[in-house]
Amino acid sequence: MKIAILSRNPHLYSTERLVEAAEKRGHVAVVVDHLKCDIVIQKRAPKIYYKGTYLDDIDAIIPRIGASVTFYGTAVVRQFEMMKVFSAIESQALIRSRDKLRSLQLLARAGVGLPKTVFTNYTKDPEHLVKSAGGAPLVIKLLEGTQGLGVVLAETLNAATSVIEAFNGLGARVIAQEFIKEAGGADIRVFVVDGKVVGAMKRQGKEGEFRSNLHRGGTATIIELTDEEERTALKATKALGLGIAGVDLLQSSRGPLVLEVNSSPGLEGIEKATKKDIAKQIIRYLELNVE
Repeated sequence: MKIAILSRNPHLYSTERLVEAAEKRGHVAVVVDHLKCDIVIQKRAPKIYYKGTYLDDIDAIIPRIGASVTFYGTAVVRQFEMMKVFSAIESQALIRSRDKLRSLQLLARAGVGLPKTVFTNYTKDPEHLVKSAGGAPLVIKLLEGTQGLGVVLAETLNAATSVIEAFNGLGARVIAQEFIKEAGGADIRVFVVDGKVVGAMKRQGKEGEFRSNLHRGGTATIIELTDEEERTALKATKALGLGIAGVDLLQSSRGPLVLEVNSSPGLEGIEKATKKDIAKQIIRYLELNVE
C-alpha cells in the first residue's frame, strides 16, 4: 500500500512516526505538502498534480491539516476522496471539527456533556453574555484559536466584559464558556482510532496556568479512564464522524465534559505519556479499510 501523509513539515514528530510505522508494516509512505498540490477538476477524471507529477498511485491518505490552512487542506482531501482514495479523516468531518461553534452544536445534539457555552455575533450586552454562561470566572475563547492561543480566563464580571468588548472591537468572534474550577487546570486527552480508545493521558497546566496544553508548558501522565469518560470520548468522536480524534475532557462534579475534539491530534505527547505505539494503530486502521 502507498500512503500519503498530508503534512507541511516532514520533520514533525507525528509525521516522522507515521512514516516509520507505515514502513515497518511494509508500506510505502510519502509526505505530501497539501499547500503545494494543484487540484485538477474535470469530468470523471479528478487529479492532483504535485511537484511535477500526478499523484495517481496513492492508496490511502492521513491528513495532518493545520487549522490555518483548513480551507485548502480539506479541498485536497476532498479531491483524493473523489479519486477513490481512502482518507483516515474524511473531509467533511475535518470541516465539522474545525468549526468550534458547529462542533459544539453537534455534540450537544448527540447528548455529550459540555461546559455551558454561549456564542454571540458581536453582542452589545456583554454582561448578559457572561451571566448566560454562568457568570465569572469565565473562559473566553476566540472562535479560531488553537493550542491554547486566544483563550482567556476572566476572573470577574468586569474583566469578562472588558475582554469581550476588546475582542469585539477587533472584529473577533468569541465563545464564552463556563469555567470548571474543580478540574484544577487539568484535562484528559483521549486518543480514538476507528471507534476505539487507543490511549489516554491527563494533562496538567503549569502552576498558575489554567490551560493544560503541552505546548504551553503543561505535563502529561498516563491515566485509566472511567467507563463514563470512555463512552463520552467515543460518543463525541462518532458525533463528528471522525476516524481519528483527540478528545479533550474535563473532569467535573457532573461527569466528564468535552472541551474540544481535535481532528489532527499530535502523537508526541500521547505516545510518550502512554508508551504506546499510536502511529501503528493508525496504520492498522488504514489496512482494515483499503483492499
